[in-house]
Amino acid sequence: MKAYFTNLTVLFKRISLVLLIYQVCRFFFYLLNKNILDGFGSHEFIGGLRFDLSAIAYTNLPIILAHTIPGNYKYSPNYQKTLKLCFFLINGLFIAMNFVDFEYFKFTGKRSSYSMITAKGMEKEILGLMQSFAIEFWYIILLFIVLLITFWKSIPNLKKEIRPDLLKMKSILVQTSICLLILGFSLLIARGGIQKKPLNRVDAIKYANISNTALVLNTPFCILKTISKKDDIKIIKYYNEDELLSVFNPIKTFLPDTIATKKNVIILILESFGNENIGFNNDVGYTPFLDSLIKQSYFFKNAFANGRLSIDAVPSILSSIPSLMDGNFIHSTYAFNKTNSLPTILKEEGYYTSFFHGAFNGSQNFDQYANIAGFEDYFGKNEYPYTGNEDGRWGIFDEEFLEFFGEKLNTFKEPFFSTLFTISSHNPYIIPKKHKGKFPKGTQKIHESIGYTDYSLKKFFDYAKKQKWYNNTLFVLSADHCSSSGTGFYKTNLGKFSIPILLFDPSNPSLKGVSNKNFQQIDILPTILEYLNYKGTILTFGNELSKNNRIIAFYQSGLYHFVKNEYYLIFDGIKTIAFYNWIQDKMQENNLMSNNNLEQIELEKEAKAYIQTFNTRVSYNKLTPQ
Repeated sequence: MKAYFTNLTVLFKRISLVLLIYQVCRFFFYLLNKNILDGFGSHEFIGGLRFDLSAIAYTNLPIILAHTIPGNYKYSPNYQKTLKLCFFLINGLFIAMNFVDFEYFKFTGKRSSYSMITAKGMEKEILGLMQSFAIEFWYIILLFIVLLITFWKSIPNLKKEIRPDLLKMKSILVQTSICLLILGFSLLIARGGIQKKPLNRVDAIKYANISNTALVLNTPFCILKTISKKDDIKIIKYYNEDELLSVFNPIKTFLPDTIATKKNVIILILESFGNENIGFNNDVGYTPFLDSLIKQSYFFKNAFANGRLSIDAVPSILSSIPSLMDGNFIHSTYAFNKTNSLPTILKEEGYYTSFFHGAFNGSQNFDQYANIAGFEDYFGKNEYPYTGNEDGRWGIFDEEFLEFFGEKLNTFKEPFFSTLFTISSHNPYIIPKKHKGKFPKGTQKIHESIGYTDYSLKKFFDYAKKQKWYNNTLFVLSADHCSSSGTGFYKTNLGKFSIPILLFDPSNPSLKGVSNKNFQQIDILPTILEYLNYKGTILTFGNELSKNNRIIAFYQSGLYHFVKNEYYLIFDGIKTIAFYNWIQDKMQENNLMSNNNLEQIELEKEAKAYIQTFNTRVSYNKLTPQ
């Protein structure tokens, strides 16, 4: 039995080595993201050990079995060499996943899930993007290579001169029992303990504040927890049907006093134009044209995205569907649900509808969703008729693609509804050589590309002003999400969703001013319909402009976030995690959570109704008025 226990010792040392490397990865993760994290203390470290052990136990079950299974063949040199190589490759792969989030976290604000790391919907861009990322973040690749070399050289080996055990029935039974015991214990660790439910991402909140949960977690754990989740929606019943409708009813009927206004509608979705980059909101900004347009528009000072990814913004803006699930709605089976999206509704009102995106066709599945949402035509890189204007990574530079957009608008029969999604202010932030040095570099690499897209918008509006359809058009501008360059309020959980949204109608001087109302992407659809004097019934998770006391909703890493007026609630699906007065407490430092807080109780009640309505209606394909 001496050889068997020596082999177990080697296993223990190897697992301990991997656990140490996970801590090193956590330390690097903190160093590279300390500007958006809230410190690093013992709680994050202790809690992180639990999640690391779970991930390591899951991923090393074959290795554990190979070490503990009875038999003297384990001590042969070839077996040991193969076992060591498998141990290195398996753990090297999952360690690499941690390295992905050293930079990706800056853009998503959360550890990567399975759907994010597989880059679904970006198959055509991925090779080019990997090349540019490898150049930009060369130091991360170098660090990973150094760590891998150190890992390989540090893996403990079984001594070559070890003498195999004399196998008798008793020793075989003992080794089998030990093997089963270790496997059982490993499964228990992988589960996260003997608690009622297996360890999940949301449990990180027990060890850190909401800003630091990503520091407690590790990427392999998050990927493993989402690899089998196709849609991540559970039917939760807080209320019966009558109670539910009395608290939150998504069915809305418009009965205007006047006939419908057949104005054209143009929605411009601006890549990464978070409020942290807008000069109108800050002492320093990179959007001189947008700042000037804001002064001529109805601007929502307190506007929020309903997700952290570009792919979340499209269904939120066009179909009034928030991102309240771990996966992306566009990539889920629910993407084929029947919805009352803007192109569908406006097409029934006689509008011609089109969607423009300068990236490769198929990028993030926008072309597929545009078709599902009811757009008549999609214009991507494939439909762009000119050459020489490609950025080499995503598609067509914003300046030229917006020129193409303007040209196409002139060919459309009015009224028309068109949406355009910009691309140039997306990592790797490439701008044309002819514009190098023209825009402020700022403090982050994105700032120069924000300035370039802002310039491209100016050229588009200069062109649009000269067209006959201009004065008969409502323009809606919204960022898809924030960038990763925020400080102060923009570094907080709520601030990371703060974006500019504005309404501009050159023929309506009364549609002007700065609104302090809370507003969100899913409010755009009902607001447009109200503005057009639409008559009919829709299902929306947002509210029209005239509605007050609206609820802002978004979801992040297993936690629901709700804002109503000055209050901000973070809810895990069962209980409240935090409650703030975000107007008085911009940095969200004073948690007002209390069992006797009436505002908290009321908002929690509405949050439950909102979640139940969303989960039920999405799951059962009830996203239109029944």
